[in-house]
Amino acid sequence: MTLIAIGSLKGSPGATTLALGLASRWPKGYRPVVVECDPAGGDLVARFRLALEPGLVSLAAAARRTESSDLLWQHTQQLPGGLRVVAGPPGADQAHAALTQLMGVSVEKSAFGRAATPAGAVVVADCGRMDPHSPVLPLGRGADDLLLLMRARDDALAHAASKVDVLSQWSQRLSFVLVGDGYRSQEVSRELGFDVLAHLPQDPRGAAVLRGVGRRRSALVRSELGKVLEALAVRLVDKAAGEPRSRAAASEAEAGR
Repeated sequence: MTLIAIGSLKGSPGATTLALGLASRWPKGYRPVVVECDPAGGDLVARFRLALEPGLVSLAAAARRTESSDLLWQHTQQLPGGLRVVAGPPGADQAHAALTQLMGVSVEKSAFGRAATPAGAVVVADCGRMDPHSPVLPLGRGADDLLLLMRARDDALAHAASKVDVLSQWSQRLSFVLVGDGYRSQEVSRELGFDVLAHLPQDPRGAAVLRGVGRRRSALVRSELGKVLEALAVRLVDKAAGEPRSRAAASEAEAGR
């Protein structure tokens, strides 16, 4: 029963790749699904040559008519290796409209929250670049964890540092994930005042699988990137076990800030 939101603050450091990798390396016994919630448009259709439907647009249309807990799962497609995804439309206008429709209710009552309710279900939402005006910001606020991906470099750190006051209002469960060479996790955590849960290595071979280029799933399993992603997934599972507060309570707390 988990809802994870993943986004970035600047540029394109790989939120979609992180979402796919995290879900694919989630511990056995769970049912993960990745939902492409980027208001700028999705990449999965082109990356994996998927059909436009079912996907985020068909999910938004169906959400007007039903509140079934299986609704989100009915609009998934399967990637090589078996991971289920809800692909976003490539165009920003369609993506923005679909997300606005889906976020018209509280997160726990939305298709995302209902899909994450059954025991063992894990919804990983790829929210793309996030800002105070993003239609998916409520999803980040209501998630069990909001992970912001950031390059471990001076420019990215300076950009995040300038937004610390804003970020503290987004979620009480916000953490960072670093990517690439640069500052160490402890340095970034000390500077920003937020936990850094993982530092992803530069691993072209492992990342190729998640970009739809490499076809051997075993390449990710054996790679350094795959090992870090698996450790991150385990850490999030353990973190959730130690923090039983519901998403509804988290949303209420955020609304009162």
